[in-house]
Formats: sequence, structure tokens, C-alpha cells
Amino acid sequence: MRHRQILLVAGTAGALLLGGLATATLPASAATSGCTVTYTVQSEWPGGFRADLDVTNLGDAVSDWTLTFDFPNAGQKVTQGWSAAWTQSGTSVSADSMSWNGSLGTDASTSLGFVGTWRDANPEPASFALNGTPCTGSTTPTGDPTATPSEDPTTTPPAGPAPQLSVSGNQIVTEDGDPYRLLGVDRSSAEFACVQGKGLFDSGPVDQASVDAMKSWNIHAVRLPLNEECWLGLNGSPSGAAYQEGIKEYVDLLVANGLNVILDLHWTWGAYTTGPDWHCTDVHATCQKPMPDAQYAPQFWAGVADTFKGNDAVVFDLFNEPYPDMASNWDKTLGWQCLRDGGTCAGIGYEVAGMQDLVDAVRDTGATNILMVSGLEWTNDMREWLAYMPEDPLDNIAASWHSYSFNRCVTESCWDSEIAPLMEEVPVVLGEFGQDDCGFDYMQELVDWADANGMGYLAWTWNPWGCTGGAVLIKDWAGTPEPGVGEGYRSHLLTQSPYL
Repeated sequence: MRHRQILLVAGTAGALLLGGLATATLPASAATSGCTVTYTVQSEWPGGFRADLDVTNLGDAVSDWTLTFDFPNAGQKVTQGWSAAWTQSGTSVSADSMSWNGSLGTDASTSLGFVGTWRDANPEPASFALNGTPCTGSTTPTGDPTATPSEDPTTTPPAGPAPQLSVSGNQIVTEDGDPYRLLGVDRSSAEFACVQGKGLFDSGPVDQASVDAMKSWNIHAVRLPLNEECWLGLNGSPSGAAYQEGIKEYVDLLVANGLNVILDLHWTWGAYTTGPDWHCTDVHATCQKPMPDAQYAPQFWAGVADTFKGNDAVVFDLFNEPYPDMASNWDKTLGWQCLRDGGTCAGIGYEVAGMQDLVDAVRDTGATNILMVSGLEWTNDMREWLAYMPEDPLDNIAASWHSYSFNRCVTESCWDSEIAPLMEEVPVVLGEFGQDDCGFDYMQELVDWADANGMGYLAWTWNPWGCTGGAVLIKDWAGTPEPGVGEGYRSHLLTQSPYL
């Protein structure tokens, strides 16, 4: 692959070509205002391309910014972008800062990018402006219009292990401090197969070929639901040691292939028989309970944390989809208190482990992995998440949000009012999403919003169960996409980078 790069500086007096990079030179009088923009065509294929932009503010500090430029060709269009709100009118393009990256001090930089289409030719923009201050310069076009997204090594998980991750402010970052999104899929079956006599992964492969199929979709992260009783080997469940070893081997394989793993406590012990009618009354870990149990869940997380501590490429999602608010007849205050503090909760007949209990269980092992903490209403309701956020001595917590087309919060206006403010304070990971008709229209709207706001997301589910009314992505373990949902998501992932 060949790259096209252009460095553009305000108040240019001349340009010096260095190794294919056109560098404009500033007169001293222009150093108090202006900007530089590095425009890089990361990949280009017939009819499409991806461009990354690095912007440096040379003037006074700003609290928000707008980057503008014109495409030279009327056939060039921005189709989706990230780290800015992108709009286009004719050939004129605008990128408005987000709430989390609007502040830009003198000599401070930010990165953004987009995927676009082109017709006839794909020349670089000749000029840029930041908040109306022009940035001008010259270009040196190179590039290979024959490359496709799947052929571009920047759009597939790189060789080598997955990055070690931590939380910095409201972003997940790599060891180098680069903002990073968890982009991928959920791989179901380890939460149920063991209790249904189907082995560990429901006969599905967990070998190199199956991981290669994921990588062909540009998947960078896999969320793996787990079963509490199977991990601990309780109450007649298959051997805890065998289950643990199987999970560890699969996690190690994924991480070695450059894919981060989210381990999720999905099914737990405890009979839910006293609250509002629901489907899960079995005391054993055979279905989704409203909250984790105090008897075994802390023990589960202590064991998982002890197994994977030292490997911060692995993230811990403490509990799948809590609904203690339903158990308390939709008393949200009782629901949030139960979620954080556990104990005796209204409508739940067993003692509950709160999120604070599970945070403590993990940290007591010395594990430093990122922890994901859910909200209410099957973690679609995040409105009071900050007020009830558990304390973590490492400040290494992200919010876990789920959104399906049949949930309450399913519109852009709701995401703007309820999720975007939360993202200003902590990272938010969309751990599950999908729609109930095997289409991709709702999911497309959601991932477009997530991309524009710098959010990571993982779709349900990477299992060939036949999509007749839900979010099933693949037709077989080779990764053949289901029409609609699978084809749409695969095409979208191939345009995305986990790096912001």
C-alpha cells in the first residue's frame, strides 16, 4: 500500500518537498495564528477511500472548532466519519468538534477521519481552514487506486498481540496513550452450552481458522459471555478446571491474533421467583437473572481476575444485563441502589452482589484490567449511571451500554441526551446491539452515531443460528454474512479503525 500525505500550514510563504511530504514554511509573523493539517489517504479502492486528518492549532486556545475544506472533484463525498460531526454541501465539507474533543490549546493537536466515495478521480483537498483561519499549501499525490479495504493492512487487525488497554479520562487508550475503540462481535454459547450438555462452545470451532474468519471482517474485539456455575464447577456443572482451561485457551488465541477480549458474567445462580413475572425462575445458572448473586459471583470474579491479571488486553464486563428496577416494580431509585450496593433487594429472593462487591473482588486479586459496569433496564438505561458509579481505586472503569431496536432508548435524540453526556465523563462501550428483523437499518443509524462520537461497539452475535427474527450475523463459521444484518455490519466494519 502507498500513502498520500499532505501537511498544510496557515500563512505559507513557500513549500519544501521532503520524501514525498509537501511541507509548507511559515513566516515568523504568522506563528501566532493558524493551523496545520496533515491529510493522509490511508487506503483507496475503486470508488472509495479512507482519509485521516491530524489537526494542530497554532493560534489561541479554542473551546470548540470547525474544520472546513473543499473537495476538488464533484464526485468526492464523505459517507461517514469519526471524531467530528461531518456534513457536506456540494463539494464543501465541514467537521465540527465533539463535546469531548472541542478544547484545543495552542500547539495542541487532534485526529479525525472519514470514509468517502469518489468518481473519476480522487485528488486531495487544496486548502483547509480552522474556525475560518485558512490553511494553505501544496500536495504531492501518490496512491494505489487498486487497493480494497480488505487488502489494506491498516483495516485489519495487525500482526502481533492485542493492545494492553486502560482508561484515561473518558477514553480507552493503549499503552502508548492512543485512544482505542473496542470494535467487534459477541461470540455466544459459553454461557449456556455447558449447562445444556453441548460442551463448552456449542460444537462451534475455536481454532485458528475461526479466528481468521473474524479477522476477515476487520473484527478487533470479541465479547465472550460466561457461566458462573460452569467456571466454578458447582452443582453438577462440568468440571470447573476444564471450563476454565477452555476459556483461557480461546482467550489466549484471540489475544495472540490481535483481538481484545471482553469476558462477561452472563448467567448466574439464584432463583428469581418473588418479583414481577419473568422467564428465569431456575435457581441454577440457566438463564439471565436480574442481578448477580452474593454467594458465588464475587468468587467467580476473583477466579477470573486471578487467571487473567497481568493481561490487560482482556476486559471484564461485570454483569450482562441487570434489571433490578423491574424486580422492584420499576422503582428506579431502588434499582440503582441495588445495582451498586447489592444486599437484600426488592423483588429478588436471593442476596445480591452489587457492582461495588464485584469491583472489590477483582481488585483484591491485584488485577488491573478495565472493568465494564452496566446500567438498568437490561443496561439500556444509563441516566443515573454516574451517580451510582462504584468506586475503583484504579479509576479504570467504563460504562457498559446495550441497545436493541426494541429497547426504550432507540433514537438519536435519546442517545444525544442520555448517552453523549455520560461519554463526556467515562468511556462507554456498546457491548451488545442489534435489531429484531435481521435488517441493518437501525444498526446502521446506531453505528454511524457511535462512530461520530468515538464509541466502540460489538454486535450480537457471531453464531450461525439462522437469522429469522434476530441479530444473527453469520451463516457459517467461515464468516459468510447473513443477508441484511451480516452483510451490512461486515461492510461497515471494513471501513473502520479502532484508533481514534
